[in-house]
Amino acid sequence: MKRDDSPKRDEAPKRPYQNAVALAYRNGEGAPKVVAKGRGLVAEQIIAVAAEAGVYVHESKELVSLLMDIDLDRQIPPTLYRVIAELLAWLYHIEAAKKSGTAPPPAPDTEAALPPPTSTTTSGEP
Repeated sequence: MKRDDSPKRDEAPKRPYQNAVALAYRNGEGAPKVVAKGRGLVAEQIIAVAAEAGVYVHESKELVSLLMDIDLDRQIPPTLYRVIAELLAWLYHIEAAKKSGTAPPPAPDTEAALPPPTSTTTSGEP
């Protein structure tokens, strides 16, 4: 008997789980806050909502992994200020390029700005 390992027509191909984190920053707040985070279908919805709203999405598994440890509605820890500041500056330059009709800048290397692996982020009360 032959074994059929091919996916069925109505089955979606298996994909690794994806994580996503959404940050928001408002003038006057100390630091950006984690406003949404999730895995799998929730992550896909976060990314879809961002795309619909015209929000740029930056992919960094390492950064998302660190941000997933932060509780919802909590500010990012100081160890992530630099990398998030670089991403915010990149978004600002993308918007400026869009308005002026010039080419958008390349995404920053967030791995270089991440804290060393030995440091930890916390999600507890300050």
